Amino acid sequence: MTGSYRDEQAGIYLRLMTSEDTDLIVAWRNSDAVRKNFIYQELFTREGHENWIRTQVETGRVVQTIICDLSGDRPLGSVYIRDIDRQHNKAEYGIFIGEADARGRGVGTAAARLMLRYCFEEEKLHRVYLRALAGNEQAIRSYEKAGFEREGYLRQDVCIDGEYRDIVWMAAIAK
Repeated sequence: MTGSYRDEQAGIYLRLMTSEDTDLIVAWRNSDAVRKNFIYQELFTREGHENWIRTQVETGRVVQTIICDLSGDRPLGSVYIRDIDRQHNKAEYGIFIGEADARGRGVGTAAARLMLRYCFEEEKLHRVYLRALAGNEQAIRSYEKAGFEREGYLRQDVCIDGEYRDIVWMAAIAK
C-alpha cells in the first residue's frame, strides 16, 4: 500500500495490518455485533489469525488493512481483499467495524471507497465482489454508496446456526 488512503471528511485512513494487530482483530471478530453479520461465524483464535497471516497475507492472496481514526490513530476496524485472482484480476472484499462508536457514521462507506481505489489503482484489479447476508440492509446500503452494485440474490445459500440464509451478491468494476 504505497499511496495515501485517507478520507479527511470521514476522519479515517487505512494502513496495512501487522501481526501486532492480532489480538484486536480476534477480539473484534469474536464480538457478537461483528460476528452476526459474517457468513463464517465460528470464533476466531490467535493461532488461527496467525495462520491466516502466514498462509494468506504473506503469500499475497490477501491484502488486509486497519481502518484508523485520523485524530489519534486509534484502530476502528479492518477492510481487506481476499482470494486475489491474478488471472481474472478480481478479489473478494470484506470489512468489519470493530469499535462500536465508529459504526453508523460513514466509516465503513469511506473505508470501502478507499479500498476500492487501492484495488483499482495499485492492485490493478478489474472487479471486486462481495457477499452480504440479505438481512444486513445497513451494510448493503453502505456498499452501494461506496460504488458496489447488486448483481444477484442467492436464496438459502448458506446455513448458519441450522437456518438457511439468503445472500446478496455485489460487485464494483474498475472504470
